[in-house]
Amino acid sequence: MALSRRTLLGLAAAVPVSAALAACGGSSGPGKSGSATYWYLNGQPQEGVRAGAVDAFNKAHPDSTIEDTTFENDAYKTKIKTAIGAGQAPTLIWGWGGGTLRAYAEAGQVEDLTSWFDENPDVRKGLFPSSFGAATVDGKIYAMPCETVQPIILYYNRKVFDQVGVEPPETWDDIMALVPRFNAKGIAPFALGGQSRWTNMMWLEFLFDRIGGPEVFQAAIEGEKNAWSHPDAIKALTALQDLVKADGFVKGFSSITADSNADQALLYTGKAAMMLHGAWSYGIQQADGGDFVSSGSLGFMTFPAVEGGKGDLSDTVGNPAQYLSISSKASAEQKKTAKEYFATGVLQEEEVKAWIGNGSVPIRLGTEKLLAASDNAEFLQFTYDIASKAKVFVQSWDQALSPTAADTLLDNIVKLFQLSVSPQQFATNLNAVTAA
Repeated sequence: MALSRRTLLGLAAAVPVSAALAACGGSSGPGKSGSATYWYLNGQPQEGVRAGAVDAFNKAHPDSTIEDTTFENDAYKTKIKTAIGAGQAPTLIWGWGGGTLRAYAEAGQVEDLTSWFDENPDVRKGLFPSSFGAATVDGKIYAMPCETVQPIILYYNRKVFDQVGVEPPETWDDIMALVPRFNAKGIAPFALGGQSRWTNMMWLEFLFDRIGGPEVFQAAIEGEKNAWSHPDAIKALTALQDLVKADGFVKGFSSITADSNADQALLYTGKAAMMLHGAWSYGIQQADGGDFVSSGSLGFMTFPAVEGGKGDLSDTVGNPAQYLSISSKASAEQKKTAKEYFATGVLQEEEVKAWIGNGSVPIRLGTEKLLAASDNAEFLQFTYDIASKAKVFVQSWDQALSPTAADTLLDNIVKLFQLSVSPQQFATNLNAVTAA
């Protein structure tokens, strides 16, 4: 039953939210008393690891099972907010923590897990300490960190670089100089699934850091007046539009969705030279790109420096972890099942091995030997080093900000990429929703 529900709801990710809620029954059912409901993202190879963890838990707990449902990324973000607002959330709420979690916590929609972690200290001790920041609201823990650390990485196609006779960029000026070289050969400099909006955001996250340092975005998070109008913010916004104007991105990028993985395909088929994307992209390219990864054709690096910029090259952006919260509307039995899953189902040995097998670094401590023994050891060590050595690990902006501010951010980023707003107009629009 679990597999068919996964498949059917995953394929029907575009159905209206009311139908989806009816299909999975929200927090209260369907299923045996004590069955918890759980929604998460589909798409391989990540979906298979999540499903495997649920199946293993259900096998070990036949009287208190979890019924899971999958959705595409963009559809999920809308459906989960609607379901929580309607009091029909699944028992286990999968997310990215940060500002969205704060909104849920302040509205009393998710359980305070602080005392549970106090009673189960070994659970917390087994995870990356850095993963708890985005799970914490006003000193209280509202989510269980899970899965993997996911910094944003600059990927490139080594074969394409060799074909054009150029080297990977070490600076922003290098990036701008490479753009006409690739375009002259009919190769898009950068792949981008721009319709999904959050993919565009990754560019600004790094440009803000490399030009102004992490303090520029931190000021916006803290509601500082006119934070988005900081001179370094305007420089970053202008640099991004300079790249768009230079035809730095694949033609038609604003109609490409990240959920389709079409942006990934552009890179591994050699139609694009580079792509800025999350650490999870490695597993997708490994699964879908034939021998692209195994042949060594995939290159990866951190985002380069911007001349005269204030950011530290060790700084990174992305997702320190993923997070599971418990709906406050769930029954006592469902909450008990969810907490048992936290204690005995999250990041157990087989799940850890599965994440490592698809090129991901789990947030469980003590995995160094497994990482080193993996076929993906080079990439895994690269990712581990980024996450463990970063002086600053900025959470993805659309998760760090409040939901209202995040929506405004994403809408304006689309306009920025389409050149329909100026850097100054972008800053004004964002100042209006983030200023305290």
